[in-house]
Amino acid sequence: MAEFLTNQGISATLATFIATFLGVVAVASFGLGWFSVLGLWLERKFAARVQDRMGPNRVGPAGLLQVVPDLIKMITKEDITPQGADKVVYNIAPLMAVGAVILIWAVMPFSKQLIGADLNVGAIYFVSVASLGTLAILLAGWASNNKYALLGALRAVAALVSYEVPMILSILVPVMLAGTMSMQGLVEQQHIWYIFVVPISAFIFFTSNLAETGRSPFDLIEAESELVAGYNVEYTGMKFGMFQAAEFVHAFTACALMAVLFIGGWRGPGSDQANLGGTILGFAYFFGKTMVIYLIMMLIRNTVPRVRIDQMMAFNWKFLVPLSLINLLMVAFIQKLIVPQYDSVLTTISGGGVEGGLYDAIGANFVAELPRAVILLAANLLVLGVLGRVIQMFIQAERRRVGEIASTPNPLHPPQRIEVAVGD
Repeated sequence: MAEFLTNQGISATLATFIATFLGVVAVASFGLGWFSVLGLWLERKFAARVQDRMGPNRVGPAGLLQVVPDLIKMITKEDITPQGADKVVYNIAPLMAVGAVILIWAVMPFSKQLIGADLNVGAIYFVSVASLGTLAILLAGWASNNKYALLGALRAVAALVSYEVPMILSILVPVMLAGTMSMQGLVEQQHIWYIFVVPISAFIFFTSNLAETGRSPFDLIEAESELVAGYNVEYTGMKFGMFQAAEFVHAFTACALMAVLFIGGWRGPGSDQANLGGTILGFAYFFGKTMVIYLIMMLIRNTVPRVRIDQMMAFNWKFLVPLSLINLLMVAFIQKLIVPQYDSVLTTISGGGVEGGLYDAIGANFVAELPRAVILLAANLLVLGVLGRVIQMFIQAERRRVGEIASTPNPLHPPQRIEVAVGD
């Protein structure tokens, strides 16, 4: 774009600025555009099918235009600011919530050629920017001057900060395997999808993001049955709509990150070509993988019941965090043991030391990475086996404990003998 504008007689500085501005608008609009055009409709239609309903079916073909009156209604609703609220912070919170999600797309690789900014610290950037959403929730609850909103915000922040621990630990695993924190580099190094190499890390990342995005069974951030409506109880109109947009876009963004980190992102047959066809194919692969994960997330949302807050926190600190630490240490240990041999094999193959046959059929990089993938997968399966045995022992102990409690006589309510006269 900059080169084209320069050839039209525009100065190089202005052409670069225009091209950069258009790129920023395009990247930032992708997530919000998805939410506005298809996100709400798809969520409602999918929920309706799961719950044996029709869903939107009146406005437009198959209800596709239902989002238009919904957005108009949201924009035209009265904007109310509670008396005694901190107006500056109260108004900044919804903007920060949306901005924190949109900023993540700056480092999202859509294809080999399409990426906003290929930062060499893309993983750290993602973690840092995502934490702004937690701050927005806290500011919204505190600035509302409402005790229910404040309690809801504190509970939400406690859950979000807690689940960030296993999420970050799970991100470290693909970073270690790829040897880079660049999001584009993480995709390019996945000659074998990491979900098949380190499935435990993929499970931890997906589960943590269910809690981070406020999806079932961890949707206690805005649980309507507890603390009124959470941190956004005092928000109306477009400000409430911005929190809703942040929630939906965050869920879609989490699925896109899952696709990038563990399912190869834009990689697929023909996507490595440096032309328009390769770019279109790469984007199609990226969007298709994201949608598969998104459908799974929606299925969980509409079928799994909500857990209690104590169960949610216990699951994190007693299960996910220890599992994340064990998984991280295991992968680091294996990586340290086999990396020298892996590098020597990769150098031999890429240098032309091995040709023909299997290497030409499925790719030298795939074959070179296969030994490491097999070892890591076997280690993951071993950990899962041990974990399953531990869970089984815990369930058996809990059943024995409940049985002992049920069979122990209560001194406050001793058993009574009841005599019943039975006639002829």
